[in-house]
Amino acid sequence: MVIRDKIAADTCDVYFVDENKVGAVQKLLESIVVFSELAELFKVLGDPTRIKIIYILSVEELCVCDIAGVLGLSVSAVSHQLRTLRNLKLVKFRREGKMAYYSLDDAHISQLFNQGLEHIKE
Repeated sequence: MVIRDKIAADTCDVYFVDENKVGAVQKLLESIVVFSELAELFKVLGDPTRIKIIYILSVEELCVCDIAGVLGLSVSAVSHQLRTLRNLKLVKFRREGKMAYYSLDDAHISQLFNQGLEHIKE
């Protein structure tokens, strides 16, 4: 279907829908149910405090008190943010006696953070 109409400078000069491409991509969209989880991930990463925690933990494994000290926040506030990050499997903790040390859950988190940072700095 082709309609000749110039809508804006940043769009096509003609309206044409490639039914084959659209159909193929729609099938992929319908088969992937993780988009809401991915949106939740990006929503959680949209908070500057949580991004700072991710950065801090990409540098060093720390306990809640240390993270609070670095950020100048209360232990309670940091614990709340860590719980949110832990629920999405962005951070994990390990116990050593009475201490709980936090780190990034896996290398993907560090890569995601670093790629986002590179993109912003370009």
